[in-house]
Formats: sequence, structure tokens, C-alpha cells
Amino acid sequence: MFNFTPTVRNLLIANLVFFLAQTSLLPLLTQVGSLYPIGSPYFYPWQFFTYMFLHGSWGHLFSNMFGLIVFGPLLEQRWGPSRFLTFWLICGVGAGVLHQGVRAYETHRMEQAQQEFHQSPSGADFANFFEKYLPEAQGYETLANALARDPNNPEYIEATTKAIDGVVDEVTNSRRGGMLGASGALFGILFAFAYLFPNTKLFIFPLPVPIAAKYLVFGYTMLELYQGIHRTPGDNVAHFAHLGGLLIGFIVLKFWQESRERFY
Repeated sequence: MFNFTPTVRNLLIANLVFFLAQTSLLPLLTQVGSLYPIGSPYFYPWQFFTYMFLHGSWGHLFSNMFGLIVFGPLLEQRWGPSRFLTFWLICGVGAGVLHQGVRAYETHRMEQAQQEFHQSPSGADFANFFEKYLPEAQGYETLANALARDPNNPEYIEATTKAIDGVVDEVTNSRRGGMLGASGALFGILFAFAYLFPNTKLFIFPLPVPIAAKYLVFGYTMLELYQGIHRTPGDNVAHFAHLGGLLIGFIVLKFWQESRERFY
């Protein structure tokens, strides 16, 4: 059914082995191998590489590996094993770096809002903070309304300040902040497939008709961009890591193309 080229097969085996190790043999692997924010006490430089071989569930692993075995073999046949593996790793590492950049910016904005609240606490700013940075939280509205009715109450000021400090500390220091999965590398592969084989028709559930690869990737990119900007409560998907994989894939392909043109 699938044409397993050597590198695609080896990547599939490596990801499966790492996932089995995560879930049964070495649970600590998830903690030390996931990509945590730079500055977090749980961050290590090797995580830019190891995170792309770890996954959060069987469904997470299946979706990424299915994409690899569908789109990867044709690219490996065109490029050869070494170049295909190089592209996969560059897109994965690059996606992690860009994700870190976006996350650092978001964390900086959060810390600015924290300092502004410390200087001038108000019920409206307390509610805005949670609506923007932790929309899935519940119960903060009651405390926000209480501070709005009595803005000089020291108990309300202390409670709201501690709540905001707790959110910032959770984001910057918690082990729950680690990113894992091969999605960034896979999105680089998706872009490369659409770039090199733009008119290849693909059947995508639940669409009743086939769609050209170039339109599929464009639509997927717009969806990821929208979901990354308009985050919904409970959404823990690293949308900007996906977009980072696409961007890095584009840069690498253009570099390879221009290098070949200069060489010849």
C-alpha cells in the first residue's frame, strides 16, 4: 500500500521506538526531551532536536507518521536519503526555534501586563489579563468584579496580584509548558511536496472531490495562521511551530534551488 523508502522507514521506526520508551520504559524521557521555553529551569539545548521524536499520544504519533509515509517517499526518491533527512531535521529544529521566538514574545507581553497591574491594579485589567492569556480559566470574573466595586480594598488587590503572578509563574516554570511532536518537520515536508508537485491531486476526508496539493497546503496554512492568532480555550496546539516548519521549508528549498542555479 505504501512505498517505504529507507529514510522514511527509519524515521517511522525511530519515532515509534521513542514513543514506546516514553510510555513504558523511560517516562522521564518526555520531561527531559520536550522543548521548554528558554529561561525555564527545564530547558536544555538538546531539546531543539529531541522534541521532534516525542509525542503526546498514539493519535498524535499516528497523524504525524501517516503524513510522513504519504508525502515523504516521493520527496526522498527525488532528493535521495541524505538530503531528505537533512530537510526533515532542519525543518524540525527551525520550527522549534521559531516557536521559541513567538513564545518569548508572548511571555514578554504577559510579564509587561503583570508589571503594569502591579503598578496600577484594577478589576478591568485583571479580567483583561485572564481573557487574553488564560481564557479557559473560570471564576476570575467574581474577583474582577469585586475589585472593580472596591478598587482600594487591600485584600482584593493582594488576591488579584497573587493570581496574576501565579499564571506567569505557571507559564514560565511549569513542566506543562513543553512542546513535543514531529509536526514542525512534517509541515516542512507538506510544503515541499506542494512546491515540487503542486498539481498532484489528493483525496482528503471529508472533501468529496480531490484537491491539488498547492491548494491543500495554502488552505492549511491559512487555517493554522488563524488558529494561532485567535486561540480558543483549551487549544494546546503549537500552531506557530507548524507555520515555522512551513517557513523553514520554503527557505531551505529556495536556498537549494539558488545554489544549484549558481553551481551550473
